[in-house]
Amino acid sequence: MATTAMPVASAVLGADRRWLFRAALYTAAGLGYAVIGAPILFVSWLSFFSNEIVSFPPQGYTLRWFPHILDQNNFVSGFATSFQVGVVAMLGGLLLGVPASLVLARRRFLGREALNTLLILPLVVPGVVAGTSIYVFQVEAELLTGLPLLGSVAGLVLAHVMITIPWTVRLVAASLAGFDRSIEEAALNLGATPLKTFLKVTLPVIRPGVVAAALFGFIVSFGNLEMTLFLVAPGVTTLPIAILQYLQWRIDPTIAAVSFLQILLIGAGMLLTDRYVKLTRVL
Repeated sequence: MATTAMPVASAVLGADRRWLFRAALYTAAGLGYAVIGAPILFVSWLSFFSNEIVSFPPQGYTLRWFPHILDQNNFVSGFATSFQVGVVAMLGGLLLGVPASLVLARRRFLGREALNTLLILPLVVPGVVAGTSIYVFQVEAELLTGLPLLGSVAGLVLAHVMITIPWTVRLVAASLAGFDRSIEEAALNLGATPLKTFLKVTLPVIRPGVVAAALFGFIVSFGNLEMTLFLVAPGVTTLPIAILQYLQWRIDPTIAAVSFLQILLIGAGMLLTDRYVKLTRVL
């Protein structure tokens, strides 16, 4: 009897341990989601407060802060500037990042690892350091060449292209990791040109990575604050800078309303993208 009871007790103990491990895992995952989601939920809730001065509990709820956004010229012009710079920076990041990803994924050459590190480096450099460095570079470049880079929209776009390239390289390289080169070779053997092979064969296969890179490149550029502070000209502002300037003088739910609209814009973009291209394939 004792011999039979020992395996049963061991099985029960093992089941208890698995249950505790599973419970601990779910608890940790729930806490992680709570930390990520709580600020989003709080800002969304705050945007409907009727209080002019943020306080708890709210005195009531209203939608008047959303029309109030349009009365602030800084928000309107800042959104337009951020959107334009984000779109152009996204396209620039794709034009430079996709060919770089193809070269890194398919070629073996001296300095390949150094080039890969260089392209990923903007992800780990603090925004303040990057902004200061680019500002100094643009000053020196303007002195040497006479090109009006400092404080120009072109200079700002070039800086934002730099921070979109790493996302393009990482996401497109992830799509290329499982790519079967024999499909391209078959197309070339059948008479397709290299350009036609890329457009008709390679690009459709890596499309999830390209679309994800475009989405995240736009988001990173649209919401950038630290680097942009060093590069905008007087009188020119982006949406993050407009929000920061508004907070220097007033604290009311208008800021939460602007943030809520940003959340909706980015969330809608991600949902729409995921509908046609599953982001889980590359993220």
